[in-house]
Amino acid sequence: MVLGGWGRAPLATVAAFRPERVSELRQALIKTVESGTVARGGGRSYGDQALNAGGHVVLTERLDRVLGFDRVTGVLVAEPGLTFNDVLHLFLKHGWQAPVSPGTGFATLGGAVANDVHGKNHDRSGGFGDHVLWLDLMLADGTTRRISPTEHEALFRATIGGMGLTGVITALAVQLLKVPSNAVDRFECRIVDLDDFMTALSDARATSFYSVGWIDALARGRRLGRGILETADPAPNDLPATALKHRRVPLDFPSFALNPLSVRLFNAAYYRRVPGRGRSRRVPVEQFLYPLDSLLDWNRIYGKRGFHQFQCVIPDGQAERGIRALLEAITGARKASFLAVLKTLGGEGRGMLSFPTRGFTLALDLPRRADTPDLFGRLEHITLDHGGRIYLAKDALVSPAGFQRMYPRLSEFRRVLETVDPKSRFTSDMARRLLLKPPLASQIDRAA
Repeated sequence: MVLGGWGRAPLATVAAFRPERVSELRQALIKTVESGTVARGGGRSYGDQALNAGGHVVLTERLDRVLGFDRVTGVLVAEPGLTFNDVLHLFLKHGWQAPVSPGTGFATLGGAVANDVHGKNHDRSGGFGDHVLWLDLMLADGTTRRISPTEHEALFRATIGGMGLTGVITALAVQLLKVPSNAVDRFECRIVDLDDFMTALSDARATSFYSVGWIDALARGRRLGRGILETADPAPNDLPATALKHRRVPLDFPSFALNPLSVRLFNAAYYRRVPGRGRSRRVPVEQFLYPLDSLLDWNRIYGKRGFHQFQCVIPDGQAERGIRALLEAITGARKASFLAVLKTLGGEGRGMLSFPTRGFTLALDLPRRADTPDLFGRLEHITLDHGGRIYLAKDALVSPAGFQRMYPRLSEFRRVLETVDPKSRFTSDMARRLLLKPPLASQIDRAA
């Protein structure tokens, strides 16, 4: 089958296994000696992390069983294919939700470990990996090992944020978050420029459980960095239960539909949807955590060519200058992006390749065109010049040299891989692009 990331580029032709039971994973691994394999969850990472062109992919979506839940402590034990939507719909009525959520409920818990995902509450709650109690990991030789912060610690820290390269997660235990209701009290306000945004987000770190900003990525001059700040806290009382209403993008938009004029008009309208004095509302937590999930297949807006997402974090001390330089490069290139997000991160992640560090993170979509790699290269250099790093869950373009400079624990990660997977049974297009794994034998044959 042909698979792609959520950005729809690049694509890869793979042989796919879709096991119904964990016991079938071993059979799948036996068949991947020459071509290698990588696990794939909900398919919501944006780039080439869960692709393996010319090789195998293990689809874990049917490994989605709840294996145990303690209503008193909130400890959930589950298979890796369980999604954040599943967790919310099963356990919110009992007063529990995922401690950290990415921007989509369609992501899986296994994928959350592999990417050490973060959410709108990183300053308060850290990354997903900070709440994982233990993992059962199937290794390259077909054996399963339980790993945790106290058992096989190095392998545990390599698996958190390790992009599926240490093995296949077969079960995990995670501590859920106790909440008083199914809702949050949200406040939205306009922010006039980048200086005000940086100040407002810094203040929100100390006063709000959740905080996130939308940036008008085409605003320039005195309006550079204008946008909308959202803060929220768990509401004390429930709202009437309502299902999130879904609409679907029915077709691929033509390439000319996303242009600076159309996006500028959209951004202006989106900015003005919030009154100048701001507004407060109590909203369902699902609506707040996963606003884009109401529009199914929204990636089709970028057309058949797809898009790349750029997300970086700049440490606090360099953030003001670094974020400004990034926005100036983006607005100068006139790249049409209606989705740009700015928020804060609270500290280092648990994994050797965890993305977060204390600072400000900027994320935006870049329509895939001939000049997109050149712009991405400039953004990569700006990120490096300000001591930042790029999020691998969103990436398909970062250079191997840039990657090595961004992740100081890379050599430690490589040593773990050499120990648990010396024959590179677990591999991916990203792993080969970033020179973490050698090319497949089939790729060598084609090159010859």
